[in-house]
Amino acid sequence: MIRVSPSVLAADFAALGNELQDIARAGADFVHLDVMDGVFVPNISFGIPVIRGIRKAVTLPFDVHLMIVEPERYADQFAQAGADYITFHLEATSDPAGLLSHIRALGKYASVSIKPDTPVETLFPLLPLCDMVLIMTVEPGFGGQALIPHTIDKVRIISQEIKRQKCKTLVEVDGGVYAGNAAELISAGADVLVAGSAVFKADDRRAAIEALRSSIQKS
Repeated sequence: MIRVSPSVLAADFAALGNELQDIARAGADFVHLDVMDGVFVPNISFGIPVIRGIRKAVTLPFDVHLMIVEPERYADQFAQAGADYITFHLEATSDPAGLLSHIRALGKYASVSIKPDTPVETLFPLLPLCDMVLIMTVEPGFGGQALIPHTIDKVRIISQEIKRQKCKTLVEVDGGVYAGNAAELISAGADVLVAGSAVFKADDRRAAIEALRSSIQKS
């Protein structure tokens, strides 16, 4: 089953609770929350108080993507704030295996992400500890970018390796995802599609989510 995780970066922040309830009614599977610190990426978004505040708005799983330095310092706080999936960047920590294990010990789903230029093979040893891996299909930090074509190969490679290792790890993709390229990403092995503008800017959000989820590879 293909899951859709709308990114709130594209939502109306003046009515964020209502926006989350609307995508829940529209059939979203997760809520994607991009946390940026202005250091790991050149942008600042929101943090723990916002996540804690909106947690009561919906029961959808919170898919929290930490684009921050030293994510191990904050895993406990994000877990307590209501995160269900906690994703950190491989490039941001010296002990990814330890952090994945710690996130699982907190009772949360553990996930690790890589930037477009980081070799996907660096994730292979971590797969047994991962509930999900996030392949960035744009440079992290800003919404509204176009998908970088070579990142689709990474989705295919990691999906094949997950099968080879017989893991149950989900493959998530984030960046420039819309109905026009969802089929190719799904064909490559994506299980979770993060989409911001493609959902929140759509006139019919239910139709937009379904268009992503039901995409098939064209011959």
